[in-house]
Amino acid sequence: MTGPQYPGQPGPDDTPRDPGQYPPPGQYGSTPQGGQYGSTPQGGQYPPPPGGQYEAAPQYAGGYQQQPPASPKNGMGIAALIVGILALLTSFTIFGGILLGIVAVILGIIGRSRVKKLVATNKGMATAGIVLGVLSIVVAAALTFFGFRLFEEVGGRDLLECVNNAGGDQAQIEQCQKDFTSNFEESLSVTITPSP
Repeated sequence: MTGPQYPGQPGPDDTPRDPGQYPPPGQYGSTPQGGQYGSTPQGGQYPPPPGGQYEAAPQYAGGYQQQPPASPKNGMGIAALIVGILALLTSFTIFGGILLGIVAVILGIIGRSRVKKLVATNKGMATAGIVLGVLSIVVAAALTFFGFRLFEEVGGRDLLECVNNAGGDQAQIEQCQKDFTSNFEESLSVTITPSP
Protein backbone atom coordinates (compact mmCIF):
# COMPACT_ATOMS: atom_id res chain seq x y z
CA MET A 1 0.00 0.00 0.00
CA THR A 2 1.35 3.37 -0.89
CA GLY A 3 0.97 6.54 1.17
CA PRO A 4 -0.75 9.72 0.05
CA GLN A 5 0.56 11.37 -3.06
CA TYR A 6 1.34 15.07 -2.93
CA PRO A 7 1.57 17.49 -5.85
CA GLY A 8 4.93 17.44 -7.52
CA GLN A 9 5.67 13.83 -6.43
CA PRO A 10 5.40 10.93 -8.80
CA GLY A 11 2.08 9.09 -8.82
CA PRO A 12 1.53 5.31 -8.50
CA ASP A 13 2.53 4.82 -12.09
CA ASP A 14 5.76 6.83 -11.45
CA THR A 15 4.66 9.74 -13.65
CA PRO A 16 5.25 13.23 -12.22
CA ARG A 17 2.07 15.09 -11.31
CA ASP A 18 1.28 18.71 -12.09
CA PRO A 19 1.23 20.87 -8.88
CA GLY A 20 -2.33 22.03 -9.67
CA GLN A 21 -3.59 18.48 -10.16
CA TYR A 22 -4.80 16.48 -7.21
CA PRO A 23 -5.51 12.80 -7.04
CA PRO A 24 -9.11 11.70 -7.38
CA PRO A 25 -11.07 10.96 -4.20
CA GLY A 26 -10.56 7.55 -2.66
CA GLN A 27 -7.03 7.14 -3.96
CA TYR A 28 -5.55 7.57 -0.49
CA GLY A 29 -6.82 4.23 0.63
CA SER A 30 -10.00 2.79 1.97
CA THR A 31 -11.87 4.44 4.77
CA PRO A 32 -13.42 2.38 7.51
CA GLN A 33 -17.16 2.82 8.07
CA GLY A 34 -17.62 5.03 5.00
CA GLY A 35 -15.96 8.28 6.03
CA GLN A 36 -17.29 8.79 9.54
CA TYR A 37 -15.62 10.73 12.35
CA GLY A 38 -12.08 9.56 12.94
CA SER A 39 -11.61 8.20 9.44
CA THR A 40 -9.65 9.62 6.56
CA PRO A 41 -11.50 12.34 4.63
CA GLN A 42 -13.04 11.12 1.43
CA GLY A 43 -14.46 13.25 -1.31
CA GLY A 44 -13.37 16.49 0.35
CA GLN A 45 -15.59 16.00 3.42
CA TYR A 46 -14.35 16.49 6.94
CA PRO A 47 -15.69 15.00 10.16
CA PRO A 48 -18.07 17.15 12.22
CA PRO A 49 -16.70 18.90 15.32
CA PRO A 50 -17.36 17.37 18.75
CA GLY A 51 -20.15 19.84 19.59
CA GLY A 52 -21.90 19.31 16.31
CA GLN A 53 -21.69 22.90 15.05
CA TYR A 54 -19.08 25.58 14.70
CA GLU A 55 -19.42 28.77 16.74
CA ALA A 56 -19.44 31.95 14.73
CA ALA A 57 -16.83 34.55 15.52
CA PRO A 58 -18.22 37.83 16.91
CA GLN A 59 -18.90 40.42 14.22
CA TYR A 60 -17.99 44.10 14.64
CA ALA A 61 -19.20 46.89 12.40
CA GLY A 62 -16.06 48.48 11.02
CA GLY A 63 -13.94 46.97 13.77
CA TYR A 64 -15.02 49.55 16.37
CA GLN A 65 -17.56 49.35 19.11
CA GLN A 66 -20.04 52.20 18.90
CA GLN A 67 -20.10 54.46 21.96
CA PRO A 68 -23.50 55.41 23.35
CA PRO A 69 -24.42 59.02 22.47
CA ALA A 70 -23.56 61.48 25.22
CA SER A 71 -26.37 63.56 26.69
CA PRO A 72 -26.53 67.05 25.12
CA LYS A 73 -25.03 69.95 27.07
CA ASN A 74 -27.95 72.38 26.82
CA GLY A 75 -27.19 74.34 29.99
CA MET A 76 -25.89 77.49 28.30
CA GLY A 77 -28.90 77.82 26.00
CA ILE A 78 -31.34 77.35 28.89
CA ALA A 79 -29.40 79.83 31.05
CA ALA A 80 -29.39 82.36 28.18
CA LEU A 81 -33.18 82.13 27.86
CA ILE A 82 -33.78 82.49 31.62
CA VAL A 83 -31.37 85.42 32.01
CA GLY A 84 -32.84 87.04 28.88
CA ILE A 85 -36.36 86.87 30.37
CA LEU A 86 -35.12 88.32 33.68
CA ALA A 87 -33.26 91.07 31.82
CA LEU A 88 -36.37 92.05 29.88
CA LEU A 89 -38.54 92.05 33.02
CA THR A 90 -36.05 94.31 34.83
CA SER A 91 -35.14 96.49 31.84
CA PHE A 92 -36.37 99.63 33.61
CA THR A 93 -33.22 99.49 35.76
CA ILE A 94 -29.66 99.83 34.54
CA PHE A 95 -28.54 96.64 36.33
CA GLY A 96 -31.44 94.51 35.19
CA GLY A 97 -31.67 95.69 31.64
CA ILE A 98 -28.13 96.33 30.54
CA LEU A 99 -26.00 94.03 32.68
CA LEU A 100 -28.33 91.04 32.61
CA GLY A 101 -28.90 91.66 28.90
CA ILE A 102 -25.17 91.48 28.23
CA VAL A 103 -24.93 88.24 30.25
CA ALA A 104 -27.85 86.75 28.29
CA VAL A 105 -26.19 87.61 24.97
CA ILE A 106 -22.88 86.04 26.04
CA LEU A 107 -24.57 82.86 27.29
CA GLY A 108 -26.61 82.65 24.08
CA ILE A 109 -23.51 82.95 21.90
CA ILE A 110 -21.80 80.19 23.89
CA GLY A 111 -24.95 78.05 23.60
CA ARG A 112 -25.10 78.51 19.82
CA SER A 113 -21.41 77.63 19.46
CA ARG A 114 -22.10 74.38 21.35
CA VAL A 115 -24.90 73.62 18.90
CA LYS A 116 -22.50 74.16 15.97
CA LYS A 117 -20.04 71.74 17.61
CA LEU A 118 -22.91 69.20 17.92
CA VAL A 119 -22.57 69.16 21.71
CA ALA A 120 -25.95 70.82 22.39
CA THR A 121 -29.36 70.61 20.72
CA ASN A 122 -31.19 73.76 21.83
CA LYS A 123 -30.33 76.35 19.19
CA GLY A 124 -33.77 77.96 19.55
CA MET A 125 -33.36 78.62 23.26
CA ALA A 126 -29.89 80.09 22.79
CA THR A 127 -31.16 82.33 19.98
CA ALA A 128 -34.14 83.44 22.08
CA GLY A 129 -31.74 84.31 24.92
CA ILE A 130 -29.66 86.47 22.56
CA VAL A 131 -32.75 88.25 21.19
CA LEU A 132 -34.20 88.92 24.66
CA GLY A 133 -30.79 90.12 25.90
CA VAL A 134 -30.39 92.59 23.02
CA LEU A 135 -33.99 93.76 23.41
CA SER A 136 -33.55 94.39 27.14
CA ILE A 137 -30.32 96.33 26.50
CA VAL A 138 -32.10 98.53 23.95
CA VAL A 139 -35.12 99.11 26.22
CA ALA A 140 -32.94 99.89 29.26
CA ALA A 141 -30.74 102.27 27.25
CA ALA A 142 -33.79 104.05 25.80
CA LEU A 143 -35.46 104.39 29.20
CA THR A 144 -32.23 105.69 30.72
CA PHE A 145 -31.75 108.21 27.91
CA PHE A 146 -35.34 109.50 28.02
CA GLY A 147 -35.29 109.54 31.82
CA PHE A 148 -32.24 111.83 31.90
CA ARG A 149 -33.74 114.05 29.19
CA LEU A 150 -36.96 114.36 31.16
CA PHE A 151 -35.04 115.07 34.36
CA GLU A 152 -33.20 117.93 32.64
CA GLU A 153 -36.36 119.36 31.09
CA VAL A 154 -38.20 119.61 34.38
CA GLY A 155 -35.28 121.32 36.09
CA GLY A 156 -33.45 118.40 37.65
CA ARG A 157 -30.06 119.91 36.95
CA ASP A 158 -31.17 123.16 38.61
CA LEU A 159 -32.29 121.17 41.66
CA LEU A 160 -28.90 119.47 41.98
CA GLU A 161 -27.05 122.80 41.68
CA CYS A 162 -29.35 124.43 44.25
CA VAL A 163 -28.85 121.58 46.76
CA ASN A 164 -25.06 121.73 46.28
CA ASN A 165 -25.04 125.52 46.82
CA ALA A 166 -27.21 125.19 49.95
CA GLY A 167 -24.49 123.26 51.76
CA GLY A 168 -26.06 121.86 54.91
CA ASP A 169 -28.79 124.50 55.36
CA GLN A 170 -32.07 122.55 55.66
CA ALA A 171 -34.30 125.57 54.95
CA GLN A 172 -32.51 126.27 51.66
CA ILE A 173 -32.72 122.59 50.63
CA GLU A 174 -36.49 122.61 51.25
CA GLN A 175 -36.81 125.79 49.17
CA CYS A 176 -34.87 124.08 46.32
CA GLN A 177 -37.30 121.16 46.44
CA LYS A 178 -40.33 123.48 46.35
CA ASP A 179 -38.89 125.32 43.35
CA PHE A 180 -38.25 122.02 41.55
CA THR A 181 -41.80 120.79 42.24
CA SER A 182 -43.36 123.98 40.90
CA ASN A 183 -41.15 123.88 37.77
CA PHE A 184 -42.09 120.21 37.26
CA GLU A 185 -45.83 120.97 37.54
CA GLU A 186 -45.57 123.88 35.10
CA SER A 187 -43.55 122.02 32.46
CA LEU A 188 -45.77 118.89 32.45
CA SER A 189 -49.06 120.65 33.31
CA VAL A 190 -49.71 118.33 36.26
CA THR A 191 -50.37 118.90 39.93
CA ILE A 192 -48.21 117.00 42.43
CA THR A 193 -48.77 119.00 45.61
CA PRO A 194 -52.23 118.61 47.10
CA SER A 195 -54.25 121.83 47.28
CA PRO A 196 -55.00 122.97 50.87
